Amino acid sequence: MRISWLMAGLAAAASCVAVAQDVLPITRSLFLERAEADGVSLEPADVLRRGDRVVLVMDWDGRTGQPFMLTSRVPNTLAYQRSGDRAVEVSVDGGRNWGRIGSLRRGERLAAPEEVTNLRWRIAAADGATMRSYSAIVR
Repeated sequence: MRISWLMAGLAAAASCVAVAQDVLPITRSLFLERAEADGVSLEPADVLRRGDRVVLVMDWDGRTGQPFMLTSRVPNTLAYQRSGDRAVEVSVDGGRNWGRIGSLRRGERLAAPEEVTNLRWRIAAADGATMRSYSAIVR
């Protein structure tokens, strides 16, 4: 199954985050995760198939000097698995309610990672990192 529209959508969704009066351009990249004898490798994704494991990376150029919120919608064609940052907050209802995986509920039960619809990271002014990532499985 070819999912080129997913990749095109991710490339076109190069977002920007407003930081005070400035705009911080965010670059998004999509990588295919491959299991190898000596570990795992990541390679740029050009064709995706159901069941493929992918890593989405959002990065920006340098520190802003100000705190900001980085948010990302999880495409419907992906099932979220985990983030590269434990401080990620997630939503399972399109961004109306936020919390940690394991604390959000869907009715009477705890929400599963695959039900995550949105992610957000609070980036501190002194945070030296210039990227955040998450992994998912192609539905």
